[in-house]
Amino acid sequence: MQNTGHNVRLQKYLAHAGLCSRRKAEEHILNGRVKVNNQIVTELGTKIHPENDQIFFDNQPVILKQDVSKIYIALNKPQGFVTSCSQQKSKIILDLIDIDERVYPVGRLDKNSTGLVLLTNDGDLHNKLSHPSFNHAKEYIVTTLQPISETALKKMAQGIIIDKVKTRKARVKRLSKNRFNIVLKQGRNRQIRKMVGKIGNRVDVLKRIRMANINLGNLKQGKWRYLTPEEIKQLTQ
Repeated sequence: MQNTGHNVRLQKYLAHAGLCSRRKAEEHILNGRVKVNNQIVTELGTKIHPENDQIFFDNQPVILKQDVSKIYIALNKPQGFVTSCSQQKSKIILDLIDIDERVYPVGRLDKNSTGLVLLTNDGDLHNKLSHPSFNHAKEYIVTTLQPISETALKKMAQGIIIDKVKTRKARVKRLSKNRFNIVLKQGRNRQIRKMVGKIGNRVDVLKRIRMANINLGNLKQGKWRYLTPEEIKQLTQ
């Protein structure tokens, strides 16, 4: 591989080409699905030269479009859809979005949960929002199977030990005897479901209504919209 000009890491190239997120790209590389100039490359961090090297994924060329316009989408995810780019036998949220460009979801929202998912082809924003140090709030409305006590709500607000680590403080507000609103500054795997489990209850319905400055509003389930210029500005600053 020549070292002239601008070299980029292979996983970054795949992410910027809109194939999938950088983390997923790393999995594809490790699984031997990526070739550079007809040679399978399984080493992460391999540098390539976009102009001189030919990149293939599952033997299909991966082309970096010049100056791809950046796309930002808010989707109201229905139950039963997964937020990954590809999943055997599962319905994926990308099936709900009928655009030609490849976008991928920022963060996860588990299969049984509903509500706001952001999707973008902006690799930098994707990394920023997915990184734990970026303290953007995520707001949820949670309905539990049994009525929920004041003590339980306080415990969740103050932090609960899950998998040996205490959750960060959260803002919790009761909505009815078995519904509450919670704002988290972190998003550990199935965190709310685990928190509710720890206080001896179970989640019946979990809906995300806000991520950072983006609100779900009255977007109907299964529908999506482009973010407004103002929303994008606040999100990317």
